[in-house]
Amino acid sequence: MTPARSIIATLALATALPAGAALAEGEVNIYSSRHYDTDERLYSDFTEATGIKVNRIEGKADELIARLEAEGDNSPADLLITVDAGRMWRADQAGLLSPVESDVLSAQIPEYLRHPEGHWFGLSQRARIIFYDKNEVSNPPRTYAELADPAYKGQVCTRSGSNIYMLSLLAAQIEHLGAEEATAWAKGLWENRGREPQGGDTDQLRAIVSGECEIVVSNTYYFARGLAGDVSGLTEGIEGIGWVFPDQSGAGSHVNISAAAVTTHAPNRENAIKFLEYLTTAQAQEYFSEGNNEYPAVPGTALAAPLATLGLFRQDDLPLEALGRNQTEAQQIYNTIGYN
Repeated sequence: MTPARSIIATLALATALPAGAALAEGEVNIYSSRHYDTDERLYSDFTEATGIKVNRIEGKADELIARLEAEGDNSPADLLITVDAGRMWRADQAGLLSPVESDVLSAQIPEYLRHPEGHWFGLSQRARIIFYDKNEVSNPPRTYAELADPAYKGQVCTRSGSNIYMLSLLAAQIEHLGAEEATAWAKGLWENRGREPQGGDTDQLRAIVSGECEIVVSNTYYFARGLAGDVSGLTEGIEGIGWVFPDQSGAGSHVNISAAAVTTHAPNRENAIKFLEYLTTAQAQEYFSEGNNEYPAVPGTALAAPLATLGLFRQDDLPLEALGRNQTEAQQIYNTIGYN
């Protein structure tokens, strides 16, 4: 088999081995900015199926990228896993990622969710959509453009303009509209603010429950968590929150990803590719959905109940590389506006 041999074949071999037998094929070292306990099943099931030991270091994405740069040729990391395509773009621009050729990854991951030359691959998705107070808003915005409509002045709450999710959303607008129109949109969004930007996505949703905000922008999985379990300040009032997947008659709703990439100096490159391919299997994709309420990257994967409640939607198939490429310009626009 080639170095990018199919994990499907490896898993089939593992299943056929006698009980207690192991495929002693070494290890894989992962630097990950994902910090979800539910990911533990991804690692343990991969080891059980392949015999490959998973070693993991967790941290903030920017810290892990800086560590990779400092380690250089001596880095033990085989894989970098980040949240947000913009962060993966930063790592790629620093020369930290290497191209991967894999028939499995090409077949499983839609083209717009992976780097055109295989430098990184999206594994799960989160849509950044509109949520609103059903008791106060009878005609919510149906598009991203409408968020800047003066009709919603004083009603819209968001995170800070320096937040990576907000940067990626504006970066997508730059790609679709051009810098001038995207600047006008960001200015309108700022002028419609219901309060100064603050907190995370869960805090935006809580602000609907508390009555402080009428319309907010949030990633889907934060809301889905409130449906799935008891999130303080959210779950008890979640029935009063409605949602809109924007631009369903246009480009589709903005999505971002958790993504993984093989590092430039990976000492266990073959095992790293095996792990990437494993993450596209139905089992692993369902873990992403059920464990953290993220939309799977592989089409046709079953959805966890909270995501099924939110429903399917038309996704913006803008190549996510644009989110990184336009990131600096997006920050400059927010800074110019004073979008704190």
